[in-house]
Amino acid sequence: MILQVPAAPAQQSTAEPVRLRWTPSGPVHLGQTLAVLGRGTNDPTLRVISPECVWITTRHRGLAVSARFTRSPGGTAATALERDIVVDAWGPGAPEWISRAPYWCGAADDWTTFEESSAYALLPERLRQARRRHPGLRLPATGAVTDRAVIAVIEQRVTAIEAIRAYRYLVRLAGETAPGPAPTGMYVPPSPEQWRRVPSWQWHRASVDPHRSATIMRVIHRSSAVERLGLIQDPAVVRAKLQTFNGIGVWTAAEITQCTHADPDGISVRDYHLADYVCWFFDGAPGSDQRMEELLEPWRGHRQRVVRLIKASGHRKPSFGPRLSPADHRWH
Repeated sequence: MILQVPAAPAQQSTAEPVRLRWTPSGPVHLGQTLAVLGRGTNDPTLRVISPECVWITTRHRGLAVSARFTRSPGGTAATALERDIVVDAWGPGAPEWISRAPYWCGAADDWTTFEESSAYALLPERLRQARRRHPGLRLPATGAVTDRAVIAVIEQRVTAIEAIRAYRYLVRLAGETAPGPAPTGMYVPPSPEQWRRVPSWQWHRASVDPHRSATIMRVIHRSSAVERLGLIQDPAVVRAKLQTFNGIGVWTAAEITQCTHADPDGISVRDYHLADYVCWFFDGAPGSDQRMEELLEPWRGHRQRVVRLIKASGHRKPSFGPRLSPADHRWH
């Protein structure tokens, strides 16, 4: 789906925000849709202030952007998720980026085909209830492939705590303070040039091993080509192209396109938790990636939507032992 949004006129100064007002076709829950982009409560690139106010930072053509997504006032409780979305953006990249803003909050994601399909009727009632309770849940399409690739690679083979800590440390180290009146502590993700300047010992201090840092550098060195992947509409094609990079496999590619392309089908195969999580929901028992794919097969084309509905349903898999304690090698 191609969204046609008129670009805002270029401004001489970025001290004042560039504004876009967007009328969504159908419900959009800002907090629920954009929160998936964040990593931890103190993510320096995303801050959910409330369900109707979210700040993000990004880059457009290498230029810094910070943006605030809010809802227009008025309306009733019944129309709360359908009110206009107002985006105010600051920074040198804001005038050109602003036309992309609706994609971030799900403008390219359309659940209609899925909900009208025979496969939707096969969903367990608990998942259909979850969809009725969360009609504003959408999949974002940021198009910021390089930024998302860095995050996904940092998350390879480590705990969430380790990945969150590493990403926060590196963004604050190499990035820059968010322009405009962004909340304190927000930073713009580093540009390719800023990533290149991170010395090896800082990667070590962030607990990012040489294999992952080398993969990130391969992505950064080809960042122009990587960013062009954001223009390809088919997320399956993008996943395949991403996997041509040494160090990016099926899990990493899916983690990227879920956020950059509103990927309705990409599931994180080989994830440490996901297979068990899905299998416990359907089977009431742990399972393998193969079993997860078998269970989700009736909804091929929309398997990521099903995973998101499982999470929205409040499902939790049982815990049987202590959590893995992350090792901290930063000071060794």
